[in-house]
Amino acid sequence: MVIPIALRVRAFRMRCCCLSGAASARRLLMPARETEAIILKTFPLGEADRLVSFLGRSSGRVRGVAAGARRLKNRYGSTLEVLSHVQIWYVEKETRELVRIQQAELLESFHKAQSDYGLSTGLAVISEISEIILPEHEVSEPMFRLILLAVRQVEGTGDWNLPLSYFAFWTVRLGGWLPRFDRCSACDTPLGSKPASYDAHRAGLFCEKCRSSGMKPLHAGARSLAERFTNERLDRIEYVKLMQANVKELREAALDWIELHSERRLMTRKLLEST
Repeated sequence: MVIPIALRVRAFRMRCCCLSGAASARRLLMPARETEAIILKTFPLGEADRLVSFLGRSSGRVRGVAAGARRLKNRYGSTLEVLSHVQIWYVEKETRELVRIQQAELLESFHKAQSDYGLSTGLAVISEISEIILPEHEVSEPMFRLILLAVRQVEGTGDWNLPLSYFAFWTVRLGGWLPRFDRCSACDTPLGSKPASYDAHRAGLFCEKCRSSGMKPLHAGARSLAERFTNERLDRIEYVKLMQANVKELREAALDWIELHSERRLMTRKLLEST
């Protein structure tokens, strides 16, 4: 009687092991996901790998490991350059925070901007802002299109001034952080053609009566440019010398608001002063 019982117990255990093994196999053989993506940042990982942060059009911001990407001969080539537009395949496991990148194909190269120090400073700011403000795994089609539009213009025009200002302004707008440009945030007085003031430590625009010491000006010309940014695509706006002061003023205000609401200092911002 003991032997048949022992055999039944053994058979039961074997069935359990088989089921457990099948479940493990399913977890290990998860199909690769595919998405159009923009490479945001890469970091060295170990001796030969790279940690890659990318914004997937259908997956949101994701971090993954590209095995062997730091070797001289690797299958990724130039596809993992910052802000490259790629098609990427990766495997995601529930038990791991990082995905495993299997393959990346270049859809659009921005080699001119990536290889030029002056232009790459503008790309670095776009990259850092995107990395900071985009939540993980949250799809953001507007930000995907905005990044691509700005980088294409940097590449095409050979200048980051207008594209970066446009990108920073629309990042603030999409984030819901843009103050009213026609009225004082404190007393609701119309600003008209007079300069408004803003503070890197407070949200909003303020009139002459409500401004505090140390605030920076945002003149009517810069506010008019913001209105133009709202209604026109970047690739339809011609950058002329007369716009230079307003473009810079609006960009600085937008970058201050991004730092204020993200509670992070932009490390790449100081690079703009050297170009």
